[in-house]
Amino acid sequence: MSSEFDGKIALVTGGSDGIGKATAKLLAAKGAHIVICARRAEKLEETKAEIEASGGSVETISLDVGDTDAFEALIADIVSRHGKIDMLVNNAASTHYAPISHLTLEHWRKDFQVNADAVFVSTKAAMAEMTKSGGGSIVNVSSSCGIRAAHNMAGYSASKAALTHFSACAAIEGATSGIRVNTVVPGQVQTAATKDFAAKAPKFAAKTEAAIPMGRGGEPEEIASVIAFLLSDAASYVTGVALPVDGGKASQLYLPPV
Repeated sequence: MSSEFDGKIALVTGGSDGIGKATAKLLAAKGAHIVICARRAEKLEETKAEIEASGGSVETISLDVGDTDAFEALIADIVSRHGKIDMLVNNAASTHYAPISHLTLEHWRKDFQVNADAVFVSTKAAMAEMTKSGGGSIVNVSSSCGIRAAHNMAGYSASKAALTHFSACAAIEGATSGIRVNTVVPGQVQTAATKDFAAKAPKFAAKTEAAIPMGRGGEPEEIASVIAFLLSDAASYVTGVALPVDGGKASQLYLPPV
């Protein structure tokens, strides 16, 4: 256990699996008290047990962040019980995979509800509380799809692009109150969903990994380490950044085969 975040209160959404779980475990290991929310209660309890077994302090809330009223109320509840909120990680996501011709308005709206609306609501609520307590740090998790176009990802990509630009606006507005807002932009990450997809389409998955300059997808713990850095005092002069964590993919110039 580290003492870097001793006394800090952190909320991590989508904290029961993948990047969110890895982030919650790391922040707890650094001394923060973690509140994790996700939809699946059983996965939340598994994560809670792992954190507590390592000596971490954690509580869980079963919640769909797309229910923005409930999400906003959660932040108010955290503050009422703990007196503050120091760190917020908006990691929960909604993804609908379909060409535009088959993408429904319902699916489009759901992606925006979770990936943009919920981030707006929570960031706004957290910034209000952080202003009262002298500052804080927010990291919103975007995607390489939010900065580069991809087939069959229009709703997800557009909502993540909105998240990224909103975060920059929030950073500018929060700066004078000691609130830093940054964005992590992961590429392919070896989450359970990615591994399931690879099992179903191994050839395509292999080609996707081979197209990454580093030749592999990232691990959730690698993304979590960057999130923890951006939350920490080591990044005290960093705000408004959208940082790709993608093995070099966003920087790669594509050249068609000869």
